[in-house]
Amino acid sequence: MDYQAIAKGLRKQIIMMHAKSNGSHVGSALSSLDILIVLYFCILKIDRATIGSKNRNTFILSKGHAVSALYAVLAKKGLLAGKYLKRYCINKTGLPGHCTKGCVKGIEVSTGSLGHGLSIGAGMALAKKHDGLRSKIFVLLSDGECDEGSVWEAAMFAGHHKLNNLIAIIDYNKIQAFGRTKEVLDLEPLKDKWEAFGWSVKEVNGHNFKELSRVLKNVPFNNSKPSVVIAHTIKGKGVSFMENKLEWHYRSPDNEQLKMALRELE
Repeated sequence: MDYQAIAKGLRKQIIMMHAKSNGSHVGSALSSLDILIVLYFCILKIDRATIGSKNRNTFILSKGHAVSALYAVLAKKGLLAGKYLKRYCINKTGLPGHCTKGCVKGIEVSTGSLGHGLSIGAGMALAKKHDGLRSKIFVLLSDGECDEGSVWEAAMFAGHHKLNNLIAIIDYNKIQAFGRTKEVLDLEPLKDKWEAFGWSVKEVNGHNFKELSRVLKNVPFNNSKPSVVIAHTIKGKGVSFMENKLEWHYRSPDNEQLKMALRELE
């Protein structure tokens, strides 16, 4: 499968969605897109036939502000009609700017207030074990989200209960709402922190499809521990004037910037 071609097409779609709606968080969507592509086209095995299965793998986008990337991927998978992407983040159109359960197939829980997704995922993982189900729970968090105490409560809970069916992925683009993570609240040593909470940890290039696929195909990394993938990414990945820039956490492209971005992605 040509992941690069899929990614280029979806980046165009995401940028057009944000330009039309004047919606925020295009940089966050672009940093997480490659992770979502690998999950949905290689790992999760979710499609129209399996989306309602009790034993399906479950994905939670805890960083719900990046939902435009998830909508674009769901449309590419055929779980959402592509024409609906034009409704993104426009009042009363049914495609909210944060994850909202029930708005489209594939949105498992409502997220956006950061710090809740991992707790929900840990509860789901424990329930699956109780029910004897072998499927897995995948949760994508932002790096700034790891400032929240509830993330570490969930991490401690999952480690204690040895939830090897729970996989956390951190979109570590190193920029959060008000600055660089190192300056706002330094997360390092991030790998050591997760290991101290009883998790098995791998670090990857979050834009390298081969690396992401190889690592995510091998979860759990330890049969008696939950797994976490620290994915090093770039805010605004794929558009040079957006990459690694704090302002694209909130800005949306104007008409000229939209043209520039689309030309870059040709």
